Amino acid sequence: MTNWTPNLEGRPGPLYRVIADALADDIAEGVLPTGTRLPTHRDLAFRLGVTVGTVTRAYTEAEKRGLIGGEVGRGTFVQGQRPPATPLPLGWPPAGEVSAGPAIVNMTTVHPEHAVAVQTFGQTLSAIAASGHAAVLIGYGPHAGLPDHRAAAAAWLERQHRVKATPESVLLTTGAQNALAVALAAVARPGDVILAERLTNIGTKALAATQGYHLEGVAIDEHGLVPDAFDSACRRLGPKAVYLVPTLQNPTAVVMPAARRREIVEIARRYGVILIEDDVFGFMVPDAVPMQTMAPDITLYVSSVSKSLAAGLRLGFVVAPPELRTRVETAIRALQYSAPALPAEVAARWIQDGTADRIVATQREEDLARQRLARSILPAETVYGHPAAQHLWLVLPEPWRREDFIGEARRRGVIVTGADAFAVGRASAPHAVRVGLCMPRSRDEAARGLRALADAIDAPAAAMLSIV
Repeated sequence: MTNWTPNLEGRPGPLYRVIADALADDIAEGVLPTGTRLPTHRDLAFRLGVTVGTVTRAYTEAEKRGLIGGEVGRGTFVQGQRPPATPLPLGWPPAGEVSAGPAIVNMTTVHPEHAVAVQTFGQTLSAIAASGHAAVLIGYGPHAGLPDHRAAAAAWLERQHRVKATPESVLLTTGAQNALAVALAAVARPGDVILAERLTNIGTKALAATQGYHLEGVAIDEHGLVPDAFDSACRRLGPKAVYLVPTLQNPTAVVMPAARRREIVEIARRYGVILIEDDVFGFMVPDAVPMQTMAPDITLYVSSVSKSLAAGLRLGFVVAPPELRTRVETAIRALQYSAPALPAEVAARWIQDGTADRIVATQREEDLARQRLARSILPAETVYGHPAAQHLWLVLPEPWRREDFIGEARRRGVIVTGADAFAVGRASAPHAVRVGLCMPRSRDEAARGLRALADAIDAPAAAMLSIV
C-alpha cells in the first residue's frame, strides 16, 4: 500500500472533490501508476485531518471517473484513465466521423431494429393528419392517457406480453424509464429502501440517486434473483419495493424460471413488499409468464414499446392494481402531467391494424439472427444469456480484467459496457461486459464488432499491458 498523501493547497471546491482532483493529477503525472494500492479511508483521513466520510466521498468520486476501483478483501487500486463505464450517447460517434483507428462499432445500447417502423411511420402520420383529431392529440390529455389509447395498450400487453390488463388498469407514461419513476414515486419516498438485482439497469441506479431512494442490491445467479438472499434483505431492511427484470434481465439476459418467480412472489407477500416488474423485453420470450399474472394485487408492471416497436415513440405503461392506481396517476401528474397523445396515437394505430405485430415479428427474427451470429463468432464459454435477447453477457476469461478488456476493445474499434456500470452501490462487479447486438446498423457491422471482440479475447498478452 502506498503512503500517498495528496497536496490540496490552492484547489477550489468541496474538500472531497479537491482530494479526487489531486488523485487524478497524480495518476496523470505518473506519481500513482496503474495498479497502485491506495491508503485505506481511515488512514488517509488521519493524514489529511479530515473525516472518514470525506475520504469515502472522494474515493467514490474518483471511482465514478474511472480512476480507481475497489476489490473486496484487497483494497482500492489505481486503474488509470480507463474508458467511462456508462454507455456513450446514442449514435456516438456522429455519422461520418473519421477516426485514426478502425471505424467505431457502438455496442453499448440495447436497441431495437427499426426498418419496418421507419417504412410505416410516414403513412401513419399522414393518416393521423387527415383524421381530424389533431386538436385532441396536441392538447392536454387525461393524466393516465386517452381511453382509446389505454384500450389499445391493454390489448397489446395481453397479446404480446401475456399480461392480465384492462383499459382501466393501464396508465400511460413517457417511456419505460418514466414508468419506473412513476411506479417508484407511487410507493416510496426519499430515504426508503428499494431492492434490486445486484447487477441492474443503469436507469434504475440513476433514478435512485436523483430521487434519494436507498437502492440495495440482492444476489443473483443463473436463474435471476436468489430467493434466500431476497428473504434475508426483506427481513433486515424493510424495503418498500423490489425492482426486477425477470425476463431477459438487464444486463445478464437471464430468464427467471416460473418456479423461481413464484418463490419471489411468496416472499414479497410475506413481507408486504411491492413488486415492480420491468418487462420491456417480455415480448421476446412468449413462454415466460409475467409475475404480474401471479400477483396482480401487489405488482406494478412496467413496460414500453421502446424495445419492441420504436425507441423514439417514448410510450410506456404502468399496469397497477386498483388500490395503487390513484397514487400512480398522482405521480404521473406530478412528473409529466400526461404522456404525449401523438406517439400514443401512432402506437394505437399500429396495434389495431397489425403493423405492431409485423414489427415485433421482424424484431424477433433479427434478434435471433444476431444472437446466432454472435454465438458463431465468440467463444462459447464466454457467452451467457437467453438466445432471444437483444444483448448478451460476455464473461471474460483469465487473465482479462474488465477495464483492460474495455480499453482493448475500444482500441480495436468496439465500444461495450462494463459490468461495473450495472453494479448496485459499491458491490464488486464481475469481469464481464454487456454487448448490445442490435445497436450496429447491419448484421455485417455487428459481425465486424463481434470479430474484434473475439480477437481481443484471444490476445491475452494485451491483458497484461497495464501491469507494471
